[in-house]
Amino acid sequence: MKFNIKGLNLSLYESMKERIEKKLGKLSKFFPEETTADVTLSTQKDNKTIEVTIPVKGGMIRAEETSDDFITSLDSVLEVLERQIRRHRTKLIDRTQGAESFASLFEAEDQEVEEETIKIEKVKKFDFKPMDAEEACLQMDLLGHSFFVFKDAETNETCVVYKRKNGTYGLIEPED
Repeated sequence: MKFNIKGLNLSLYESMKERIEKKLGKLSKFFPEETTADVTLSTQKDNKTIEVTIPVKGGMIRAEETSDDFITSLDSVLEVLERQIRRHRTKLIDRTQGAESFASLFEAEDQEVEEETIKIEKVKKFDFKPMDAEEACLQMDLLGHSFFVFKDAETNETCVVYKRKNGTYGLIEPED
């Protein structure tokens, strides 16, 4: 893993760069060797901020922490990054689709992660037909569903009607 370390509003000493590379080097086991992590250190008054951004296939892993000194900020950033990496890796490996392409980003680790994963069991695709809210409520009742997504004929916005517990209907519209 390579590091691109830069300082904003401050000059970096070689010892600080070495400390950052040593601490964040622990994350190297999760990434291919050619991965580059961008590390930015900045200071404003008494606050020392460290921001770390690591590009991964399909997104970014990023953490930013602020404290009274850089060492505390660095430790906090490392904890946040490790937590994000574990959660991200677990989600990707547990998925049935696409897990093979992303699994190569993370090496298997013996630690157990105690986080819930979201499992999408079924995916439906359909065309939104322009209609008014009353027609959408009728369609929802015909289908026997508790909600219905539709495209409003007047505004051309995607809206949702839903059945409330008291038997009335609700409408969700996007905010302008």
